[in-house]
Amino acid sequence: IGEMTFNEYQELAAGTAIYPKRGEISGLAYTVLGLNGEAGEVAEKIKKALRDNDGVISETKTYELAKELGDVIWYVAETASQLNLSLGQIAEINVEKLYSRKDRGRLQGSGDER
Repeated sequence: IGEMTFNEYQELAAGTAIYPKRGEISGLAYTVLGLNGEAGEVAEKIKKALRDNDGVISETKTYELAKELGDVIWYVAETASQLNLSLGQIAEINVEKLYSRKDRGRLQGSGDER
C-alpha cells in the first residue's frame, strides 16, 4: 500500500462526497455528526477488545480499526473542506500549537489556550 499526503487524500475523498447542502451549514453539520459517529465506532471496537479479548488487538481487528479510522479521516477531510481549509493547513497549525506548548512546558493540562 502506498502513502499519500493529507492534501492528496482530501482531494480524492472529495470525489466520493455525496451529502445534502454541500457548502452550507447543513453540510458542515452532516460532516461533524458523521465524524462523531465514526469516532464512536472506533471507540466501540476498542471497548469490545477490552471486554472480549483482554485488550488484545488481533491483526483482523487492526485491519477493522484501520477501516474505521479511514472513515474518521474522510469526515475530518470533508469537515475541513466545508470550512475551506486543507488538511495540510490543519496539520501545520496543529504541529505549531503542539510545539509551542512543548516549548512552554504546557503539553499536559487542560484548556485550549494553554
